[in-house]
Amino acid sequence: MIRVSVLYPGGDDVTFDHDYYKNTHVPLACAAWNVGSEIDKGVNGPYVAAVHFFFESMDQFQAAMGSPETGAVMADVANYTNAAPVMQISEIV
Repeated sequence: MIRVSVLYPGGDDVTFDHDYYKNTHVPLACAAWNVGSEIDKGVNGPYVAAVHFFFESMDQFQAAMGSPETGAVMADVANYTNAAPVMQISEIV
């Protein structure tokens, strides 16, 4: 199983709408890619938020990234944050 984590670094100038993220953006991504997810709201540490998407394989992840719906997911980022996201792709062992 592949876990794709998208982490949003915090900072003095960073804005982040957690409600929009939880209620609109993450459901949009899950529907586009047909995957499950978990959302983290940062309490202490370098990240204001994170999401973890779960894919059955790298092939499923790569197909999702090539999907026509991925453009809408990426374009939606500006609606909830000005942070530059960091992506981590991991194999769950």
